[in-house]
Amino acid sequence: MSITTRPTQPQDADAMCALLNPIIEEGATTAHRRLFDADRMRDTHITAPLLIRTTLAFEGDTLLGFQLLEWADPNYDGPEALPEGWAVIASFVHMGAQGKGVGQILWRDTLLAAKQAGVSVIDATIRTDNTPGLAYYSGLGFRDYSSVNGFELSDGELVDKIRKRFDFA
Repeated sequence: MSITTRPTQPQDADAMCALLNPIIEEGATTAHRRLFDADRMRDTHITAPLLIRTTLAFEGDTLLGFQLLEWADPNYDGPEALPEGWAVIASFVHMGAQGKGVGQILWRDTLLAAKQAGVSVIDATIRTDNTPGLAYYSGLGFRDYSSVNGFELSDGELVDKIRKRFDFA
């Protein structure tokens, strides 16, 4: 598999929706419950004000996955607020491409972007029932630092989450 990466562009929104929406519809590995349209995808994953970088991974013209890295919201003062200098990561790989190294390739670009931006810690918050996601982040060197029981999703479903962190030396 020959995989290339690049930062997102506004015209990538439709392809990103086509990748993420089936994962949302499946419901087992993401906290997202509302499907994305192109405008929402651009607003949250391509041109978001706190965005550091969203990286896309392709095989030829086929989008295999994307990984978002954004600064933690400095104005959020609710539960689970993160300190200054922290960033948040989210990873999505096409269901047919999981386990084939796409996430590792995305992580290389994200790690470089985080270093260049001066991120001190990256937070990954994962549903406890997302076994592949938990293994993926652990394999990258993230370590558990907190858990949240009974987190309510937008559709009212309650899930438990594990919070993992990657610290820069």
